[in-house]
Amino acid sequence: MNDQIHQITKTEWEIPQGFVPGMRVPGHFFLSANLARNLEEGALTQLANVATLPGIIRYSLGMPDIHWGYGFPIGGVAAFDAEKGIISPGGVGFDINCGVRMITTPLHVSDIPDMKGLVDDLYNAVPTGVGSKSPIRLSQNDLSLMLVEGAKNAVDMGYGMPGDIHRCEENGSMKGAVPEYVSKKARQRGIPQCGTLGSGNHFLEVQVVDEIEDETTAKTFGVSKGQICVMIHCGSRGLGHQVCTDHLQILESATKKYGIELPDRQLACAPLSSPEGEAYFGAMAASANYAWANRQIITHIVRELFVNKFGISYEEMPLIYDVAHNVAKWEEHDVDGVHKTVCVHRKGATRAFGPGRSEIPHEFRACGQPVLIPGSMGTSSYLLAGTSGAMEKTFGSTCHGSGRVMSRSSAKKSQTGEEVANALLQQGIIVRAPNSAAIAEEAPDVYKSSSEVVHTVHDAGISRIVARMRPLGVIKG
Repeated sequence: MNDQIHQITKTEWEIPQGFVPGMRVPGHFFLSANLARNLEEGALTQLANVATLPGIIRYSLGMPDIHWGYGFPIGGVAAFDAEKGIISPGGVGFDINCGVRMITTPLHVSDIPDMKGLVDDLYNAVPTGVGSKSPIRLSQNDLSLMLVEGAKNAVDMGYGMPGDIHRCEENGSMKGAVPEYVSKKARQRGIPQCGTLGSGNHFLEVQVVDEIEDETTAKTFGVSKGQICVMIHCGSRGLGHQVCTDHLQILESATKKYGIELPDRQLACAPLSSPEGEAYFGAMAASANYAWANRQIITHIVRELFVNKFGISYEEMPLIYDVAHNVAKWEEHDVDGVHKTVCVHRKGATRAFGPGRSEIPHEFRACGQPVLIPGSMGTSSYLLAGTSGAMEKTFGSTCHGSGRVMSRSSAKKSQTGEEVANALLQQGIIVRAPNSAAIAEEAPDVYKSSSEVVHTVHDAGISRIVARMRPLGVIKG
């Protein structure tokens, strides 16, 4: 690692001001010694570049799954002052509100004698892959309402239970969404895709709760050892990607208009209070709401399949929680003893609010927010809880997954999808995907260890481990 980097504790490191010219604050990141060996130098440079942005507060922050991204590193967090700060699409990402949710069931492994049959049925029921189309058809008016109401809109259409809504971050609907700032092209891409998994690292996974670390919190969250659960990971599909593309062009011009000096043009931004900044926020919030509706519709499809296949009731598959990984949001935080409203960008990072926060569902408020950290097909996923340490150190943020260590092209060269699927089958994990390449690109060994990442945030005190889930069947986009 660069000799300018200072190690503060076993898991915390600092990039000093001056690492790149124009840094307004230091950079802080969280890594174990093992993860530090695979750290990309470019990701640290990106983290330092973020620290040059106007109005940034305290630090630019990197989680243990940090790796190279567009402008901001993936695994990056930054909070900006409401008056002096900026908003940047590079701090949110192209897949706006890519996120994950977890549903539990009353079933155990012994209740599913044909796991392959279940995975095949789920694959056939949930539209998956590039260009996949939803079983529902939205009108332009339907879409506009969805962009404002998010998960609530899906539930009102019959896709879910009212109780699902308050188990979503932001209750599944960000305030400030303005459908008028979503372009015609973005809307055209979004209309046929709501209720689809998509491609890339998106997945639907049948899991078993393998280990409980915190019995009291697990019971509060409604999770027990041996329980079958389902995790859904996807985002705003083509609509969100198009919104990012559209507004990046606008904000590149705005950066020059407002005289903002940038070390990297991918950090294109505008003041939060500017017309351009407000327009991007309105379109981004609308895209985030679309993503919550998308995951809600998929949840309904999964529940109905389990109900018909196993004779359980719909209500026996509650949503534990739904978290966003790529979003910028207005939040209240204590900054150096002063209570402030700040705009927190999380890109490949998860909100991890500690106990007592009013944003957490009342039934979870004493334990902290549920945090979901997916693994990578052959590795475990985790259920964590937010902590007061996260509120103090990271604006209530933690990691979001494993973090890639190999590009998609390199992954496809190293082994075939058939080889990956066969290796996983030997571990008792069944995989379905639209094609072999989709499996090869997402092989477990192209990612960091999810266990190492999760134990790092646990040791750093920015979230704590509640339960571990082992994959049984995986559908890749």
